[in-house]
Amino acid sequence: MINARVIVTLKNGVLDPQGKAIEGALHGLGFDGVSAARQGKVFDLAIDTDDRAKAEADVAAMCEKLLANMVIENYAIELSQA
Repeated sequence: MINARVIVTLKNGVLDPQGKAIEGALHGLGFDGVSAARQGKVFDLAIDTDDRAKAEADVAAMCEKLLANMVIENYAIELSQA
């Protein structure tokens, strides 16, 4: 079993209204040192294989077909043994 964590973020240059709202809310709470906030998504997956290369290839395919919008988002994959 391999655990996969997929982190999906917006590409540079893509407007992030939710990130701007978070930044404003943090300033409102007194966290003035925040100069930029960007929102993203995290997916934790359990892959039923011990083959790291296959797991990474499968998760990359999942990202490109479903988990990430490849036009406006990037993704990163972290694998660990279960």
